Amino acid sequence: MRHWRNILLWGGLLLALVVANLGIRGHERTLSEGRVVLLELAPVDPRSLMQGDYMVLRFAVDEAVMHAMHPDINDARRLRQMGWDARRGCSAGRCGDGYLVVAPDRDGVGRFVRIQDTPQPIAKGEVAVQFRERRWSQIVIAGNSWFFPEGQAKRYESARYAELRVAADGTALIAGLRDEKRKPL
Repeated sequence: MRHWRNILLWGGLLLALVVANLGIRGHERTLSEGRVVLLELAPVDPRSLMQGDYMVLRFAVDEAVMHAMHPDINDARRLRQMGWDARRGCSAGRCGDGYLVVAPDRDGVGRFVRIQDTPQPIAKGEVAVQFRERRWSQIVIAGNSWFFPEGQAKRYESARYAELRVAADGTALIAGLRDEKRKPL
């Protein structure tokens, strides 16, 4: 009996390591081969974002996504502040996860085009980026935190754009932050 327990233990450990490494490999591929798209960060007071050694990110396209998902709602920000739960207030058949389609301008900054349920079809020059709608109408695109070394908060206060790397399936990862001139920080 002890022999089987050891086999199951080591087999489970090996399986967990294989799954974790496949996920890491997929993320590394997205970071190295994914299409670069810049998304403008929503204007917020950086001091309210800094908590220890990470910064909470919001994107300017969040409001456009909310309006596209819930066209009958005029002020998504006000509803979010009041605690409106999008999962109980879905409209036009849209709620939850989807794909934000952006068209990068000549500077590489993604401009909102539409939302859709799948990463395809997209027109030439467009990029589909997966998003998730969470409780209280929070839109999450490629995560919503940027972690940095302790003591480096001042360096990232001037961030105006997030550099995303987007895979063909819409998976997006934040590769870095950029300033108002779109230069890496």
